[in-house]
Amino acid sequence: MSSKVTDGSARDRDYLARAGQLLARLDRIPVWGLNYIFLGILGMGSLFTFFDIFNVNVSVIQAGSQIFGVPPTNPVFGEMVASIVAWNLIGYIIGALILGPMSDRVGRRNMLMITMLITGIGSLLNAFAFNYTSYLAARLLTGFGIGADLAVVNTYVGEVAPTSSRARHTSWIFVFSGIGAFLGIWIGLLLTTPAAPFPYGLPFALGGSGWFALNGWRLVFGIGALLAAAALLLRVELPESPRWLIAHGRLDDAEKVVKHLEDVASRRVGTLPPLPEVIHPAVLEKPSYRVSLRTIFGNRTYAIRWILLALMWVFAYWTVYTIAGILTTLLVEMGYQSSEAGMIVAVGMFGFLLSGVVAGLLGESAERFYWIPISAVLTITGAVVLGMAGLNLPLAFAGAALLMFAENLWVPIGYTWTAESFPTRARVTGFALADGVGHLGFFGSILVTSLTAAILSSDAPATYKSVEVLVLVALGLVIASIIAIVNRTATRGRRFEEISP
Repeated sequence: MSSKVTDGSARDRDYLARAGQLLARLDRIPVWGLNYIFLGILGMGSLFTFFDIFNVNVSVIQAGSQIFGVPPTNPVFGEMVASIVAWNLIGYIIGALILGPMSDRVGRRNMLMITMLITGIGSLLNAFAFNYTSYLAARLLTGFGIGADLAVVNTYVGEVAPTSSRARHTSWIFVFSGIGAFLGIWIGLLLTTPAAPFPYGLPFALGGSGWFALNGWRLVFGIGALLAAAALLLRVELPESPRWLIAHGRLDDAEKVVKHLEDVASRRVGTLPPLPEVIHPAVLEKPSYRVSLRTIFGNRTYAIRWILLALMWVFAYWTVYTIAGILTTLLVEMGYQSSEAGMIVAVGMFGFLLSGVVAGLLGESAERFYWIPISAVLTITGAVVLGMAGLNLPLAFAGAALLMFAENLWVPIGYTWTAESFPTRARVTGFALADGVGHLGFFGSILVTSLTAAILSSDAPATYKSVEVLVLVALGLVIASIIAIVNRTATRGRRFEEISP
């Protein structure tokens, strides 16, 4: 690490003292110190991000029948869709590993503008795709922006939120993610599928005839591009993270932001609490990707944290992306009609919506690493209920809702924990590398797909086979929970500089 403080002079000591004083002032603020509209601005970006991730699940059928040159009934079509998902995640990984760490050098706010611009352009290019290759390229570009955006957003929220409620505020942002995923599924159903009686489809769907039969999928991506444009314009108003400013020696700029946070908080709670202990921070002289990497991997504590967090995300994403990407396909293989399977997944999205709310209300009640085993147990329960439902659609709806609630409950808390585990000078780098490498967990979808045929072809009762398939899906989160317990880094209610000096 290169630091401004090198010779122990009085000037340097005064410099560090002022930086520590600013951090102490920041850490004593007990409430969200920005206008609440900024939570909505950050949430708007997350809404678009998850809208884009989930809208492909439904709209790709219509898009593929138009421009892929292969009918959806052809087995090759499924392989093409799997490639689209894979390349989108490859883009995510590359974006997280390249763009995410740049935030530690150029700033949180600047990178939030860049990532939203990239994702918006990707969605717009998807709307104008003319063949399979152009569609695939647009998904790769969109993933590139999304991978970095999630890392920077969750880091920014943690750095601005009060010490006692970082997980709560990250969870409120995740509520917008649930709304985006919900809209992505349901708008896709509305604009790209033909009308059908409930629960076999939407009676008022528009995608069966006329203009929507040809262009519904383009409109879905056009809506996504508009959401991204709105999020980009709103992000112009975001202030820079005061912690990032302090870590980069911009104390005058940090003073202005901290003073604003104090003024807003004072209007809400009256007199602020007394200053906590002053902790002298590390201040970078020449920030670079190399310095950020050396900060993490040159320190045994941070390196071990990174290894455990990356492994946790790898196995957790086994479950998350299998449910997000191929649950509909698995349900069809288990005996549901495709329209029924689509409606089961769509109704299950209500569970996703609820997960962020519950995490926001309860996420600060226990250490971060306990929430992943809690989610794993609930996910197994949801898998069993859905697997046993058979033709009982109300029970299938309930099982899907529980499954999606449980597998998402821990996610915003996991985001918070990952950001807390690294120092400010390398926080986005640590998050992006752990989360980006973690997305290699999409191999779990391939594993589940390869084993499902063998499970379903056995002589066991149909219900038993369905339960076995869905428990296999949940297995990744079970492994992730074991890794989380091994990690056991306690961060709840602790100051960043105490957790990660």
